[in-house]
Amino acid sequence: QVQLVESGGGLVQPGGSLRLSCAASGSIFSINAMAWYRQAPGKQRELVARITSGGSTNYADSVKGRSTISRDNAKNTVYLQMNSLKPEDTAVYFCNADVKRAIATPYRDYWGKGTLVTVSS
Repeated sequence: QVQLVESGGGLVQPGGSLRLSCAASGSIFSINAMAWYRQAPGKQRELVARITSGGSTNYADSVKGRSTISRDNAKNTVYLQMNSLKPEDTAVYFCNADVKRAIATPYRDYWGKGTLVTVSS
């Protein structure tokens, strides 16, 4: 199996920063894209940022310029640095990875269980 475990969430004041981490473990042959999504109460899950295995990135307009996604391929880990946080960034943040478990198997999506980020004074 493949597990994605997020960490780094918590309570932060408006204008503050957080760094989220997500480590993938288990039966992994290779990982293609990795991404962060978020879901605020009463809203649909939305893409925050995505990074390919080659390092190409894309961001939601709502976080562009305030967030940076990066990854360590050797550690199968993806990070999300978030700065200038706003109350509207409050959400559960989920890690997503496109994983191939063996050379002859297709890539498949895996999800973490999420980490809560609360931006409030």
